[in-house]
Amino acid sequence: MPSYTPPLRDMQFVMHEVLKVTDEYKAMPRHADVDADTINAILEEGGKFASEVTFPLNIGGDTEGCKLDKATHEVVTPTGFKEAYAKYVEGGWPALSCDPEYGGQGLPIVVNQAFYEMLNSANQAWTMYPGLSHGAYEALHAHGTEAQKKLYLPRLVSGEWTGTMCLTEPHCGTDLGLLRTRAEPQADGTYRLTGNKIFISAGEHDLAQNIVHLVLARLPDAPKGSKGVSLFVVPKFNVNADGSLGSRNGIFCGGLEHKMGIHGNATAQIVLDGAVGTLVGEPNKGLQAMFVMMNAARIGVGMQSLGLTEVAYQNALAYAKDRIQMRSLSGTKAKDKPADPIIVHPDVRKMLLTAKAYAEGGRALTMFCSLLIDRELHHPDAKVRKDAEELVALLTPIVKAFITDNGHIATNACMQVFGGHGFIKEWGMEQFVRDNRINMIYEGTNTVQSLDLLGRKVLGNQGATLKKFGKLVAQLVEEEGVNEKMAEFINPIAMLGDQMTKFTTEIGFKAFQNPDEVGAAAVDYLRVAGHLVFGYFWARMAQAALRQIDAGNPDPFYKAKLQTARFYFAKLFPETAMLMRTARAGAKVLLETDEALS
Repeated sequence: MPSYTPPLRDMQFVMHEVLKVTDEYKAMPRHADVDADTINAILEEGGKFASEVTFPLNIGGDTEGCKLDKATHEVVTPTGFKEAYAKYVEGGWPALSCDPEYGGQGLPIVVNQAFYEMLNSANQAWTMYPGLSHGAYEALHAHGTEAQKKLYLPRLVSGEWTGTMCLTEPHCGTDLGLLRTRAEPQADGTYRLTGNKIFISAGEHDLAQNIVHLVLARLPDAPKGSKGVSLFVVPKFNVNADGSLGSRNGIFCGGLEHKMGIHGNATAQIVLDGAVGTLVGEPNKGLQAMFVMMNAARIGVGMQSLGLTEVAYQNALAYAKDRIQMRSLSGTKAKDKPADPIIVHPDVRKMLLTAKAYAEGGRALTMFCSLLIDRELHHPDAKVRKDAEELVALLTPIVKAFITDNGHIATNACMQVFGGHGFIKEWGMEQFVRDNRINMIYEGTNTVQSLDLLGRKVLGNQGATLKKFGKLVAQLVEEEGVNEKMAEFINPIAMLGDQMTKFTTEIGFKAFQNPDEVGAAAVDYLRVAGHLVFGYFWARMAQAALRQIDAGNPDPFYKAKLQTARFYFAKLFPETAMLMRTARAGAKVLLETDEALS
């Protein structure tokens, strides 16, 4: 059986020693009184909830899965899921970073995201039920009418109800401009929705009294394509004016998908048969409203893979220390045993350090993005808010794609550490691999994220936002450029930062002549950008660790951080040279291949 220990020490290091979040919050009136002790205490309790309540349900939930009663269209979740959700609600966890106006606790997004990392390590399938509710809350908070907010937000914030987003259809995939679900206006101002949705995570379950579906559909006179998509709120049970539940609405689960992983989450086929809904935002501008939820979900998906990377690493490390096999190539290390622990072997260490470096780099990036969102929402300076918004937009596809790709690499490496035992269900490792695999696909595949980054976020504004991140790198390089102890961390990011400008300009010029060049280069480009971002945060973490060591702090944590940073820059960061070369190979070798693919 696997185990899980919340990485509270590393979270505290990133928050308080690298990002110095409480200093940042002093400039935000809403969070000015939030101190490190408060954050640490909340996350300690959150770690207990994740490790003691939801983690023990992970393997059983995977084995049991969800069950659909086709006669009633009701879904029963795995044993213990409902009780765990009741404890989650009782503890006030859904309200953590929500608006106090609707019953929220008003805590920083950083706190909520750190808690969600632990929940994802413990049980991704379970965590998706409340996780999607937070996205629904954000979309309605940003675009809902006052009546919708009053009706739905207090119950989403309390966890009394959960939420979903009903986007794609069997023929659509990511191209939501193709959707066919119809919304017919009614005399009373409501709409009747008819159509079919697929792949709706947490689309039906027994955890909460009501499910608030956010549904994309077309009005009768809607333009074709994505410009004719509207957003509607469609509850499972119609809601009376006083907030009590009314009749069953015409939206139900027609089937559950049989999947590779996340078996404990109900991935539903949703049928709308004249379901009553109300319009969210303006007609034909549903995608703009839904993007609030989608962007939150994309960061959330990155958090899912971060959580799985961390828990896979913890278990592989423990196994490698205990499992004995062969002798070290440089001589016997465990003389009292018939063989050495496998952790002595260089390639086993490479696999472990890969997972560790990707987990800790991902943690720094996601916490930075969470801090940016706090700035965007609550900083009094409009320019600070605008800069934060632009940086979050730039980094969101990197969080989603780079961290989930890394999660695939890391969970597979950790399974490999176990050898044949990793392939066996009881150890839990193969489940981490299976559960992570969806993270590279949903909420826009990682190729879609790459196209978004290169085509829209970088070339779309001539690299202006990328230059803003480049300034952060340049500031760090200037600050530490003459520090010999930092040279091994600073020199690589300084060099890549310079190369990135030329690399981006070159691809942009080729794309101007042939747009397919963007598609040919985008995936490699995102991964190069991901390493620049990770490299920046690894350099900052090394900087913080070195300062503690130079000050005489004997805590081995800091030495471990430096060793991991050295591994990252020596063994993982150099991938960028190969990626830039393959990106520059261009579209021709991909597109002039009709015979090869005939």
